[in-house]
Amino acid sequence: MRRIDQTKTPLFDAVKDYVDHHVIPFHVPGHKQGKGMEEFREYVGHKVLEMDVNGMEDLDNACNPISVILESEKLCAQAFGAQNAYFLVNGTTAGVQAMILSTCEPGDEIIMPRNAHKSTIGGLILSGAVPVYMQPEINEELGIAMGITEQAAKKAIKDHPYAKAVFVINPTYYGAASDLKSIVRSAHRHHMAVLADEAHGAHMCFYDDFPLTAMEVGADMSAVSLHKTAGSMTQSAVLLTRGNIVSPEVVKQVINLTYTTSASYVLMCSIDMARKRMALQGAELLERTLALVQWARAEINKIDGLYAFGKELVGTPGCYDFDETKLGINVVQLGYTGYEMEKKLRAEYNIQIELSDLYNILAIVSIGDTKEDLQALINALKDIANKTEVKQVKRTIDIPYKPMLIVSPRDAFYSHKKTVRIENAAGEISAEMIMAYPPGIPVICPGEKITKDIIDYVKMLKEEHCQLQGTADPYVNHVRVLGSE
Repeated sequence: MRRIDQTKTPLFDAVKDYVDHHVIPFHVPGHKQGKGMEEFREYVGHKVLEMDVNGMEDLDNACNPISVILESEKLCAQAFGAQNAYFLVNGTTAGVQAMILSTCEPGDEIIMPRNAHKSTIGGLILSGAVPVYMQPEINEELGIAMGITEQAAKKAIKDHPYAKAVFVINPTYYGAASDLKSIVRSAHRHHMAVLADEAHGAHMCFYDDFPLTAMEVGADMSAVSLHKTAGSMTQSAVLLTRGNIVSPEVVKQVINLTYTTSASYVLMCSIDMARKRMALQGAELLERTLALVQWARAEINKIDGLYAFGKELVGTPGCYDFDETKLGINVVQLGYTGYEMEKKLRAEYNIQIELSDLYNILAIVSIGDTKEDLQALINALKDIANKTEVKQVKRTIDIPYKPMLIVSPRDAFYSHKKTVRIENAAGEISAEMIMAYPPGIPVICPGEKITKDIIDYVKMLKEEHCQLQGTADPYVNHVRVLGSE
């Protein structure tokens, strides 16, 4: 492939040119370059509102790009080692759903890990595909789901030879990466497409000391959240494709099924700029970031009662490689749940971490972090530990990662439903998702049987004041199940 000039930002340059020419806007959006919302403009600045434009000849159109957006997407594709790139303004959720819709028709099987993000369930409902779940490995000490073993993937592929695709997570929220290269080889031997949720791996291809990416190992499609780890703005992402299993024409048609006709130019420009910076400076920036997080992990592991897990997990079940920018910290020996530690850090030390669970907190370290930021986290953890007696704590409840799929998510979504109290739901078939967010991994999905273990787990999450989503009842006192009122 001919190298193209990664210093260019065609879309950003076109938008800047529009702003610099002081065009009189008789087009949407209605705030007219911020003049219609002065208080907001005073706070955020006038430039960003002047950039908030709509599709026109000189700025191209995201639904059918033929000029500056297309040029920027080609630059992005090459930077990530893909053949095609499609800018997304509805996050990696849109990319995940587009991958499933591009490869699966109603009734087709798709092999996927059970700890996939809730966006995959939306993709199943939209496409009518039927999931074949692979169970992730569970790290009992940390109480978290890891990746999928090569053996589990090969067995699922062998047992379901007519599946259309294999869906993988690379890496998991906590940083564990599966042996993606081997999974791709096995899937392709059986003529299955490989789809990768790389929401947390946008940075990995720009520095050698990270797990290999989907595009690097020959996967067919990858949905990548540039906003999470590569520097673009929240909600901006990119869908990457390569190979000939899925045609670009099909992908484009699928994206346009759910794509807004008023894509944010501010978000797309941030993709253009983030791609440029990572392509030109990514190795240098990530080398510094990796050194920072390795230092921080070592300092935290000197604190009695805390365990910041990392590369030592490589070789354990479900962890073929590890992304060290995911700074997961096990806090149970201090007698706290992760939820309690998250609240404590925010309320008493003005620190907000990415997520918490029963046993851990997770800090995402990226190219935007400084040593001062990490030192503040380390100091806070030291202070908490100094005020806390270390104790041996036994886990009291298992994570229910093996629910039973009774009907397809789509059939459950469109079936008649009734509402029952959560404590009375054992034996019912769920018609909705229940998940802790973040990380957005469903405890129960539409079409799965609700068991007492699941109810106990949900009740425990509620007692910990975990943020639960997915149900019609925002407090999850009730759940919708299949049946008639």
